[in-house]
Amino acid sequence: MPLDLKSLVRSIPDYPKPGILFRDITTLIEHPEGFRQSVEQLAERYRGRGITHVAGIEARGFIFGAGVAISLGVGFVPVRKKGKLPGETIGQNYALEYGVDTIEIHADVLEAGDKVLLVDDLIATGGTALAAVSLIRRTGATVGDAAFVIDLFDLGGAQKLREVGVTVEALLPYEGH
Repeated sequence: MPLDLKSLVRSIPDYPKPGILFRDITTLIEHPEGFRQSVEQLAERYRGRGITHVAGIEARGFIFGAGVAISLGVGFVPVRKKGKLPGETIGQNYALEYGVDTIEIHADVLEAGDKVLLVDDLIATGGTALAAVSLIRRTGATVGDAAFVIDLFDLGGAQKLREVGVTVEALLPYEGH
């Protein structure tokens, strides 16, 4: 019988600042069956759909993305903050509340014909996920799907991804903060 995954996500008020209700997935991944079930539920939606790689966004996207990649039998592409990957990389800037940040992937990891599933623990405003989609598409690979454990739907990130042609799936919808 499937677990109630939402019951395994801890909500922490006023973190990391007042007025934010933080959705903490560490309690989910600490629960062996909850973690396994969440990874399998994410992966199941993409079996037989020709996915060649899973790209996971640093850092919690590595946790779920690697599990989904193993389940699907495909490679894993880490999407990292600037300066964290050895070798030649390509990067994509994106706006933060105060400034700009950059994410990178290895320059030689993806190519035309690859079909990438983007995975992260949570979609909020969508800035990092949109940057990751843009970065992946610059390699010639396609990314038409993104999967998240949590969608803070009030913050509109999933809708922004849909507007650039990405289908979004999430296991757990929450009102956003």
